[in-house]
Amino acid sequence: MVPPTVNPVSMAVIEPLLREQYRLFCESRRIGDEAAAWQALEWEHILSQPYMGAHLASHWHMFRYAIELGDAREATGQAMRFLLVPLGSLTGRLPAGNNGRARVSAFEPMPMPQALEALIETARSTESRAARTD
Repeated sequence: MVPPTVNPVSMAVIEPLLREQYRLFCESRRIGDEAAAWQALEWEHILSQPYMGAHLASHWHMFRYAIELGDAREATGQAMRFLLVPLGSLTGRLPAGNNGRARVSAFEPMPMPQALEALIETARSTESRAARTD
């Protein structure tokens, strides 16, 4: 297990990205685009891993969506992950890039989606520029 990102990202960088992913999820859900809704929740999960509260919230969002869709397997998997998040956070054993879905092992590192990595780097650069101008 390794940290979710090689270069830790501050909550100041992550928080707007988390809000944007949740907004994208809500919009995708509203128009009935399940694939886009799940992608937004997966990205929210990847971004949230270093922060226990946000990480728990990402699994709560997945759990609620699975219930809404009538997906018992996904809902059960998310319920199990509620139990694992505190343990993983306290021990630092979080699988890098894991998308948080029930169809993958909760312990399996996964490649970071390139588009998400680009979003993180853009946000990081913006924060660095803002810090230099202060």
